[in-house]
Amino acid sequence: MLQPILHYGIHFLLPLAVALLFFKTQWKIAYFIMICGMLIDLDHLLANPMFDPNRCSINFHPLHSYYAIGLYVLLLLSKKTRLIGLGLVIHIVADTVDCILM
Repeated sequence: MLQPILHYGIHFLLPLAVALLFFKTQWKIAYFIMICGMLIDLDHLLANPMFDPNRCSINFHPLHSYYAIGLYVLLLLSKKTRLIGLGLVIHIVADTVDCILM
């Protein structure tokens, strides 16, 4: 019961909190860009079965691999890519929490 609430809370509320705290004047666009980090879940379409509630996404799906995560962290270093990086890293944090709670 707690796992889905925590998972989706991190996915949607943490980017909102970051946007409101650190991008006050442009929080809506910052939130939108970070929410676009959800698009990395498109790699779930490559899995068979596509959804398995007992599978950890981290290092299973290509866009959730350790190499991809390293790239997402590097995106945080540049101001031009920071919001994208934040969205992707927050997404990975949500999925990591899922893996821990399994």
